Amino acid sequence: MRHGPIFRGMTIFTLSLAFAFITACGTNSKAKQAPQQVVPVKAGEVTQQDVPVQIKAIGNVEAYNTVSVKALVGGEIIDVHFKEGQDVHKGDLLFQIDPRPYEAALKQAEAALARDIAQSKNAEEQAKRYEILVQKDYVSKDQYDQLRANADALAAAVQADRANVENARLQLAYCTIKAPIDGRVGSVLINKGNVIKANDVAMVTINKITPIYVTIPVPEQNLSEIKKYMAQRALKVEAIIPGDEKRPAQGVLTFINNAVDATTGTIQLKGTFENKDKRLWPGQFVNVLLTLSTQRNAVVMPAAALQAGQQGQYVFVIKPDFTVESRPIVIARTFDDLVVVAQGLTPGEKVVTDGQLQLIPGTRVEVKGEQVQNGENSRSAVPQSGK
Repeated sequence: MRHGPIFRGMTIFTLSLAFAFITACGTNSKAKQAPQQVVPVKAGEVTQQDVPVQIKAIGNVEAYNTVSVKALVGGEIIDVHFKEGQDVHKGDLLFQIDPRPYEAALKQAEAALARDIAQSKNAEEQAKRYEILVQKDYVSKDQYDQLRANADALAAAVQADRANVENARLQLAYCTIKAPIDGRVGSVLINKGNVIKANDVAMVTINKITPIYVTIPVPEQNLSEIKKYMAQRALKVEAIIPGDEKRPAQGVLTFINNAVDATTGTIQLKGTFENKDKRLWPGQFVNVLLTLSTQRNAVVMPAAALQAGQQGQYVFVIKPDFTVESRPIVIARTFDDLVVVAQGLTPGEKVVTDGQLQLIPGTRVEVKGEQVQNGENSRSAVPQSGK
């Protein structure tokens, strides 16, 4: 069946009308598109407050004093007078070495002293008698000189005997080993029944832990600043114990080493802590905060707002129309969960602290949980789009 030109013309006209209708519908659809999507975020405010200037480091707890107890005489250990891990005081009895050989040696030295004292007295009396006789020419001068020399030799022997007696007493005293300092004893390394030699091995180690040191390695770049503030006042040191962060131990900086460690580029400091509660323990690692001074009216913001990009650090600032702008900033340092801002923000501005991944400059945001009052009605802080 053939269609004439009239039919073909009507078909073309119908397709044109359909295309025009579809185009019109698309245009109307774009005109009726929903307003820009609002992104929910969390925000924090830029404020001013006093912030301490601090140096953070990892410190190592060190005993205030450490003594390795050794025997000064040899012999058998006949008694141990303490328990491992016990607190001891200076002068407390620790070990007892069998004293019998040393008691015998003392008696022998005392007997030799008594013998030589008697002989010395007799020789001295003889020398005195011969001194009178030689003056009257009853005896020869050689006889007197011989007696005088004998008396002097016996007097010297008495002095040597006295020294031997004192040494024997000292050796006997060394059989009783006492604590040289206050502190806490460690493991017993030589038990009862063992035979030891003088100055051979450590029998036990005593650590003085009240007070106690915390050694702090800090970069040498901080040395001049630390010395400046230390000359003005005592610098506070806080030791934060892992697992017990809410109760930092309080101490004072008391020592700066006399040389920088060239291999690490650090200088060693020491803080002294009273440690009355014995929370700090030798060998323990702690986080240390050394406070140098306080910066007044510093501009701070929540640390969660800080972002890092190819051009450096920046934040998303919420503008009065609830759109955001990306603003580069310069930070001075961090303090707890805050960042001290050196440049880029002013107090009172609000910055996005959560939800930054969905933002680009110009994005409209809604601050979660934030409400503003408008007359008697409460509404969201984001302005509503008109229909």
